[in-house]
Amino acid sequence: MDKYTQLIKLYCAVCYHYNSTFVMQAQRQTNNSCPKFTDVECITTYIWGIANQKFTVRGCYDFIKDYYGDWFPDLPGYKAYNARICYLADAFKVLASILLGKGSLDFDHRDFVYDSLPIVVAGSARSGRARVASELCSKGYCAAKDMWYYGVKLHILAQCNFKAMPTPALMQISKASEHDRKIAESLLDGVHNIRVFADLALLDKEWQAEMLSHSNVEILTPVKRTKGQRRLEPADRWLSRAVSSVKQAIESLNNWLIEKTNIQRASKARSVAGLTAFVFARVACACFLG
Repeated sequence: MDKYTQLIKLYCAVCYHYNSTFVMQAQRQTNNSCPKFTDVECITTYIWGIANQKFTVRGCYDFIKDYYGDWFPDLPGYKAYNARICYLADAFKVLASILLGKGSLDFDHRDFVYDSLPIVVAGSARSGRARVASELCSKGYCAAKDMWYYGVKLHILAQCNFKAMPTPALMQISKASEHDRKIAESLLDGVHNIRVFADLALLDKEWQAEMLSHSNVEILTPVKRTKGQRRLEPADRWLSRAVSSVKQAIESLNNWLIEKTNIQRASKARSVAGLTAFVFARVACACFLG
């Protein structure tokens, strides 16, 4: 499929979902309720720019202006375009939710993996004094990368696939300082009859037993050594290795998301709306590419 066909496909998909499902999320209440450069065009051009490795709003804007100017003759100036992206933040969020295909996934007796991905607004050197989008961001620590950062976390529940990357099923963002288990409780609310492979962040025997008994959700994590214990028992070592082996799949998904959308670097975000659009436009883009 050539790029022009892909662009048309993306435009049609956004147009369909915008007009049929989430038009109320971005409905205008001003005199400029029918701008020449439509919301569908704005959403499409931003996602298309990300799909073509343009990872800033400015980069997306210049890419569309230079290569697709005749397709979008009513493209406004950069400042107006940037403001529209922020204005449509909730629309990007709803579109990403639709494209994730929550309703089409089979949650019965299937294996899933859970993990969180740090999205960095300010790195370790500036994490203590950063204040951008403070309603959504906070300072947190990423053990996997051994770093402090200021920003948010993207929590992902993905369905396992044989010899392939897992398929994202549910996603949610939280402050960087919030514990993964707290968000997992919210994300798994209403989910039944699945088995979830996760890291030690979700280790809580009481909660795990409650999830198994009430929702038939089995949460498997590596076994943590008790205080003073030098080595795990053979059965516990086997279980830990098995869980870690399955969970590697979501690490591949995270790496793919970073490579295709640069979702981990949000240093250009300057507001809650801008950060929300940044994250969920990339999720929508990943769903389109996938």
